[in-house]
Amino acid sequence: MSDFNEISNFVWGTADLIRDKFKRGDYEEVILPFVVLRRLDCVLEPNNDDVREAYEQYGDQLNEQALQEVLKDAADAPFYNYSEYTLETLLDEPSDIERNLKEYVHSFSPEMQEILDNFGFESTIEELAKHDLLYKVVKRFTQPEVDLHPDRVGNSTMGDIFEELIRRFNESLDENPGEHFTPREVVHLMAELAIEPDRDEYEENQILHVYDPCCGTGGMLTETEDRIKQINDEVEVWSFGQEVNPQTHAIAKSDMFIKGEDATAANNISDGSTLAEDAFPDKQFDYMLANPPYGKDWKSDKEAVEKEYEQGYGGRFGAGLPSKTDGQFLFLQTMLSKMQDPDDGSSRIAFISNASPLFTADPNVSDSKNECSIRRWILENDWLEALIRMPDELFYNTKITTYVWVLSNDKPEERDGEIQLIDASGEEFWTLMDDNKGDKRKELTENQIQEVLELYRENEDSENSQIHPVSEFGYRKVRIERPLRKNFKASEDRIEQIKDERAFSNLSGSEEGEQKQEAIIEMLQGIDDELYKDRGEFEEKLDEAIEEAGLDLKKSVRGNIFNALGEKDPDAEIVRDSKGRPERDTDLTEYEYVPLDKDVRDYFEEEVKPYQPHAWINEDMTDPQEGGLGKIGYEINFNRYFYEYEPPRPLEEIEEDIEEVEQQVVDMIQEVTE
Repeated sequence: MSDFNEISNFVWGTADLIRDKFKRGDYEEVILPFVVLRRLDCVLEPNNDDVREAYEQYGDQLNEQALQEVLKDAADAPFYNYSEYTLETLLDEPSDIERNLKEYVHSFSPEMQEILDNFGFESTIEELAKHDLLYKVVKRFTQPEVDLHPDRVGNSTMGDIFEELIRRFNESLDENPGEHFTPREVVHLMAELAIEPDRDEYEENQILHVYDPCCGTGGMLTETEDRIKQINDEVEVWSFGQEVNPQTHAIAKSDMFIKGEDATAANNISDGSTLAEDAFPDKQFDYMLANPPYGKDWKSDKEAVEKEYEQGYGGRFGAGLPSKTDGQFLFLQTMLSKMQDPDDGSSRIAFISNASPLFTADPNVSDSKNECSIRRWILENDWLEALIRMPDELFYNTKITTYVWVLSNDKPEERDGEIQLIDASGEEFWTLMDDNKGDKRKELTENQIQEVLELYRENEDSENSQIHPVSEFGYRKVRIERPLRKNFKASEDRIEQIKDERAFSNLSGSEEGEQKQEAIIEMLQGIDDELYKDRGEFEEKLDEAIEEAGLDLKKSVRGNIFNALGEKDPDAEIVRDSKGRPERDTDLTEYEYVPLDKDVRDYFEEEVKPYQPHAWINEDMTDPQEGGLGKIGYEINFNRYFYEYEPPRPLEEIEEDIEEVEQQVVDMIQEVTE
């Protein structure tokens, strides 16, 4: 049995054995470690006798480190187990199976014991034994249907099995909405996109380094290595990854042990949060691939992330911090920080995101850095080669549309200064699955993957591919002001409002001040309550009244009077300051988004002035980086480029449908009344 669906279904059947004694949420604590244990058991089986003989011969003669090396040589693997038992022979002593299984687990090399500890496996053994289920579970995992030797179940297929099981756990509990394991065909496409320009350049004994900052069970690392090896088996590939979930980290690390010649490959799979603590701070990579969780907050990493942000470009997050509800751009910045200098070989990245990073946020008025500044940093460095829109319903735990970013810090010359947009969401690029898996209803066939790759290779304008200069995605956010218009009236209700004004109310701190307040109100009540549409005219009346009352008023108190007695009025004259300049109405402030290739003032004269003749550009809002008018931002709106207009149906067809429905209603009424 080598089909991952058949194996997954058989393994999932373990749930039927334990469902009466274990909660649904605890199934994975039983099933996942037993899958790992069975695979390890299958790998070691051919050399079990040699390992035991070596242990008996040298166990009391060598120090621990030397003994470990001898046992690894005997096992012909980077790990070993010197127990007299295998999973199968444990069944020979049913009454002692708990004690013997623990002894078997403790006989693994230290690295493997640590991996099993990440599952809390010893507690699982005890819980199964307490409910008389341990023998049944061990027996199920020794059946021929679960022969997981790498010769029969390769690493890629094994990754599919693990991810299918984890998907089922999540689906059964309706949990982890932010976890989206990447379908194998999408991983295949990403790996091909990452290595595409280099496939004819690989050399014998060349060493390549591949990285995934949220590696899950290690599928992207394995697939990328497999693709490179298919092109040139003489290339040496070193994989590096980091995973925050202890169980998926244990799975990835165990599989690296299985396929590695020594423990180095497995030790390059680190645990913990990449955002909080980068496991490879000084490492650069040839290829980087990732599918970070979408819309998942990074609050638990907030302190560490903000501390690194304060380092500017000396840290990973100098380009900006995204919303705390979505950390996708933090992972991408981490990857970009690990690019090799082009003179040292450069780097290529394949990255999956939802639509949010393409357009969320715009240039921040306060100059703080956000998603928009991160996009600007990426595009102005000309790192983005291509952006591919994938079909919806492609992932197991989400129906949303996703995008593959292809980035490089050494673009081919023909791509310099340009970005290719590929729309691979149409029905010609996907196939409906026979059986849905969670939210996944669609898949990519090998031919469809090749069609997408061919569009990328051609890098030409076509129905599903468009080439645009980087500058086309940029704009200037320009603040447009409109004048304040107010009428003024010394009516009782407006005079009453002055009591809420700060400078006026502050006069009440002394007897003299309170007397002044009374005098001001008395003075205002003496002004006629005529409605003035021109502030200048009203100001003349006010000045006469102030002089007649013998009041000496501060500028702030005068301002309070105008605030209290004035109301906005679109038909009133423009309010002007002491220098005759129009004051702005903060409620009418608007922003125009001016294309980068357009002069701001020309745009204003053509697009704004004809409709708002009294408006003006706020000259104080300038870009902090290059000093020009407005603030520069970038966004990539796929619908703008690939929108297809669908005209409404002809009116005659709609009328026919209405008449048909009306007749059906009449017929139904007649049937009821007869």
